[in-house]
Amino acid sequence: MKPAERRLRREIPALRRHLTMSTVLALAGAGLVLGQAELLAGLLADGFAGRGRWTGPLVALGTVLALRALLAWARGALAQRAAAATKRDLRDRLTAHLRDTGPRRLAAGRHGETATLLTRGLDALDPYLTGYLPTMAATAVVPLVVVVRLGLADWTSALIVVITLPLIPVFGALVGLHTARRTARQWRLLARLGGHFLDVVAGLPTLRAFGRERHQTRVVREMADAHRRATMRTLRVAFLSSLVLETVATLSVALVAVPVGLRLLDGALDLRTALIVLFLAPEAYLPLRAAGAAFHDSAEGIAVAERVFTLLDDTDGAGGTDDTDGADGKNATDPAAAPAARLLVRAPAPVPEARTARLVLDGVTVHHPDRTEPALADVSLTVHPGEHLALVGPSGAGKSTLLALLLGFVAPGAGRVLVDGTDLAALDPDAWLAQVAWVPQRPHLFATSVADNIRLGRPDATDAEVRAAARAACADGFIAALPQGYDTVLGEHGAGLSAGQRQRTALARAFLKDAPVLLLDEPTAHLDPESEAAVTRATAELMRGRTAIVVAHRTGLLPHADRILTVRAGTVEPAPSRPAAAGLGGLVRS
Repeated sequence: MKPAERRLRREIPALRRHLTMSTVLALAGAGLVLGQAELLAGLLADGFAGRGRWTGPLVALGTVLALRALLAWARGALAQRAAAATKRDLRDRLTAHLRDTGPRRLAAGRHGETATLLTRGLDALDPYLTGYLPTMAATAVVPLVVVVRLGLADWTSALIVVITLPLIPVFGALVGLHTARRTARQWRLLARLGGHFLDVVAGLPTLRAFGRERHQTRVVREMADAHRRATMRTLRVAFLSSLVLETVATLSVALVAVPVGLRLLDGALDLRTALIVLFLAPEAYLPLRAAGAAFHDSAEGIAVAERVFTLLDDTDGAGGTDDTDGADGKNATDPAAAPAARLLVRAPAPVPEARTARLVLDGVTVHHPDRTEPALADVSLTVHPGEHLALVGPSGAGKSTLLALLLGFVAPGAGRVLVDGTDLAALDPDAWLAQVAWVPQRPHLFATSVADNIRLGRPDATDAEVRAAARAACADGFIAALPQGYDTVLGEHGAGLSAGQRQRTALARAFLKDAPVLLLDEPTAHLDPESEAAVTRATAELMRGRTAIVVAHRTGLLPHADRILTVRAGTVEPAPSRPAAAGLGGLVRS
């Protein structure tokens, strides 16, 4: 039994109940198999002998057959309920794990593979739950009961069955090992295909702009062909396994039937006993043959379960690990994109009033698993209440990591992040984030109305408050020009708005939230001059009266900063001087 199977049975209560009920039903089914063989053998023996009454045995035989059909229906119904409960449990655990994953780490994952796992992947558990497990319960009960009854009827036939029974699982295991490897590779190819296809669809406008859509069409076709070939190879192995098991079972039954027939002709065995042996012998092999076939059907489900538990065991997912700087924009995401950021430690303490709190980084070092050099190295920094701090420096220097530390998306490997003297890791993350507004370089807008996207900053806000926030962010003009104004439904990721319009919508969201701490990850990047001027004016107004930390690659916001720090190679140092904005071009672009 694979570790994933043991863990499924250990951690899913519905699965344990399913196994118990399957064993009980298998035991009842074994009793009905014996009763059916006894009744049928008695009817035939008495019929050949020309004695006995037929009505009573026929009614009893019909009752046994009806009970076997009822048991088969009950086994199927219970298996379907257990499969639904198990998949629901695993989906809930996976979605909870994704919800608790830091947004930066979540953005770095392959969403297509995760979507495939949550949908098509978990559905692949059905054959394992509805076929393989009930069959394995029958395998543990029925052959034993049948062999005991055969021993009472004819010990030589029982001995042949005992000797030949192990051949089926031995041959099944030999083929099954090969099948498991093939099925695991088939699932990996399917997950890769799903993930790549979603990435291609998401990036289709960019691919068309650069004329690479035909190349990606060929790539997707090649991946689909690889998955098709892997599936066909797996099916060939499964058919080979069925042939092997059926051949072994048929030969084993023949080894029982031939001696029984010869002894019956010699008069060494009566007809009733011979019929009981012939009826029961195939029943001893039937569960093992069914288990072999069910194993191949369920192999993909086991591969999926292994992948599910790998994701659930990924404890690094609780906090962000990558540091793609905001200037690159590859992993920038909005906290709204993941329902609520969770800190690595949940030991809630009273959250200080952020409007009057000092933010301190005390000897903080952050390492990312995929990098040898630290993203931040022994950084100490104090931000006073109401201070406006600007961070400048080259891309990848650690500026976005510093913001992620204050948001709780990244946990320091050494040192502490303090909020008015209290370790950030000890605070309730939701209560802390309620006092923080974050405007990333590429904010996430959802496929809903403009008003609802702004209202994400404060869900209970009135329409008047939403409009006031939009006016403060210089967004009211373009929103009013939309077909339905504030009720205009946007496309996914804000499709239908320009980059500057999306940025001003995110600023309106921050205005509406009215949080005392403001974190800005280069809000004017990738904007045209007119949009940059509007966003700069709105951002300067937003910063007023708040503690603000701004990651800046352009000079527009620097005159509004009280202090400018340079972040380079994971270290933080004061800027060489505080020159006028026009003279900062070299520093910001360095």
